[in-house]
Amino acid sequence: MNHYKLPNGIVIYKWSLKVDPTEELMKQQLESLGFKAYDLQTCPPWFDRSRHGHDYEEIRAAVSGCITFHFDEFPITLESGDILVIPPGIPHHVSIHNSKPFTAFKGSRSGERKVTEYSDAKGSVEDLQKNKV
Repeated sequence: MNHYKLPNGIVIYKWSLKVDPTEELMKQQLESLGFKAYDLQTCPPWFDRSRHGHDYEEIRAAVSGCITFHFDEFPITLESGDILVIPPGIPHHVSIHNSKPFTAFKGSRSGERKVTEYSDAKGSVEDLQKNKV
């Protein structure tokens, strides 16, 4: 996979294999970078996640769909097979701009999840569980 390190320390790995990404392949890629998955999450179409950050290096490994991470400096759009590594303490919000769901592994070096909310926690795992019908 080709990777690019951005000025704010974010690293993006772009899918370069000539096969479609699968859950198994993406989990292997995540683990090969030294991360442990703590969730395989599917976000619904038109999803919005309010501004938040993490006290640890976070990774997102996209299995299917497309999503945009909005950082203070610029947005980054992930497509199937892409991996995004976000350094600790970088605030961001996330959105899907189409009618297709997005599925990705989320992880950290320890395999634990911890979030610092900078807004109303809209779209958080807890918010999605609370609002399930």
